[in-house]
Amino acid sequence: MASKIKVKLILELQESGLSRNTIAETRHMSRSSVSNVLHIADEQSISFDMVKDKTEEEVYRMFYPCKHSTEDLYASPGYAKVHGELKKTGVTLKLLWQEYQDQCTKDETLSMGYTKYCDGYGQYLLENSLTSHLYHKPGIITEVDWSGPTMGIASRDTGEVAKAYLFVATLPFSQYSYVEACLDMKENTWLLCHVHMWDFFGGVTVRTVCDNLKTGVVLHPREGDIILNDDYEALGSHYMTAIMPTGIRKPKGKASVEGSVGKIATAIIAKLRNVTFWSLPELNQAIAKALRTFNNAMFQKRSGSRSEVFYNEEKAYLHGLPAVPYEICSWIYGRSVNPDCHVVYAKNRYSCPYRYVGKKVDLKIGGSSLEIFYRSERLSTHNKFPDYVANKYSTHEEDMPDQFKNPQWDDTRIKDWAYSIGKSAGEVIDRIFSTVKIKEQGYNSSLSVLRLGKTYSEGRLETACELALTKVRIPRYHHLKAILASNQDQIYLGKKNNQGKTKGDARGFVRGSDYYGGENS
Repeated sequence: MASKIKVKLILELQESGLSRNTIAETRHMSRSSVSNVLHIADEQSISFDMVKDKTEEEVYRMFYPCKHSTEDLYASPGYAKVHGELKKTGVTLKLLWQEYQDQCTKDETLSMGYTKYCDGYGQYLLENSLTSHLYHKPGIITEVDWSGPTMGIASRDTGEVAKAYLFVATLPFSQYSYVEACLDMKENTWLLCHVHMWDFFGGVTVRTVCDNLKTGVVLHPREGDIILNDDYEALGSHYMTAIMPTGIRKPKGKASVEGSVGKIATAIIAKLRNVTFWSLPELNQAIAKALRTFNNAMFQKRSGSRSEVFYNEEKAYLHGLPAVPYEICSWIYGRSVNPDCHVVYAKNRYSCPYRYVGKKVDLKIGGSSLEIFYRSERLSTHNKFPDYVANKYSTHEEDMPDQFKNPQWDDTRIKDWAYSIGKSAGEVIDRIFSTVKIKEQGYNSSLSVLRLGKTYSEGRLETACELALTKVRIPRYHHLKAILASNQDQIYLGKKNNQGKTKGDARGFVRGSDYYGGENS
């Protein structure tokens, strides 16, 4: 069965300024599906703001309550005339669309929305083998690449010089550039350079154009979908930028950064060629100083400098950085949601909405965060416990059902059971409950302890609890299981009984009078 069209995602990307073709290419969707969604949105005047609080499923049902087809009732824009008008100075598709709308109002005909108007023009270009004039607009594209020339970092101990590779990024409109030295060109380094680059620019462009490097692009066929590395695609999604590799062996697809590489070779590499650097931070500090000079230098064939054009004309067109910087993450798939509304990761528990109890969810693990997903929909986000922490709960109260927020007698019954086994068992359960914020969080841990009494007998469990309390502040299942499985409880009980006998017979054995030759001797 074909997968459902991700209607909400298409609206969100369209709201951020991506075109139909860009959405289709970067999110591996068919162009007809994207066009259909945007057509319905235009027709019904549905914007992303109207559906952003709805789930993907709810939005899908809004758009496709049943299978249906629509007729094209719009007035023809006359794309041949549009193509001719665009060659004139200052004329844009937006202006021509507004004039088209005005004419439709005057003629009392139905006008198409701006997205459909642009899509139609794009289709006209394809059908007639035409090309639109290539020019750069502010805030649209960032071009990224590795520099061919490298620099060096010397070792204070051996004097050996290690290569330092240069990551280079350029905004084609302003030619404002970013450069960073790295010790390798691996995937994680590539991703982190992008994060640092966007922090340097203070915003993100609609598109990010890269080469077909193996750390970013898995497959770029001559025909068909481009397949990006999962982490690189996730990075683009986080920053709401479309990752767009250039054509194979087509450096003109990112001509600005190719040109910047040559200029940076002179402005930075050649300028610093006689300086010895002993560490990567020292090298990057010198690069940052030389880069400021490079960006502030006046153009030869254009007024102003890269910095002036960027800050005065382009920066306002960048969309904002996300509230949380991107973290390199790993995924764990198919983790079950337990009856206490938590999933387990690294011996700690993280809550998700109670209606997903019993379902399989996916965990996205970052350096400091843990996110829970169900069928690509984010359910909950938590601060991840450090690696050295175990048996802790991260609970969002809104994830818990009402009966969990208002606990009744279940914890009392568990404690009564524990104290019926013995004082030490009761003390263990009390300590477990003292560590949780919501009492239900202690149910599984407590019941797993008490059920050991059915396997090993309640008497042995009581002894094991007594022994564990002398060694661990809060004994848990794995502590008690280890004691019982290795018979440490019986050894402890034997020593305890022997000590009791020794104390009871401290006065020694008293012989009778016959032994010493008493009256009858």
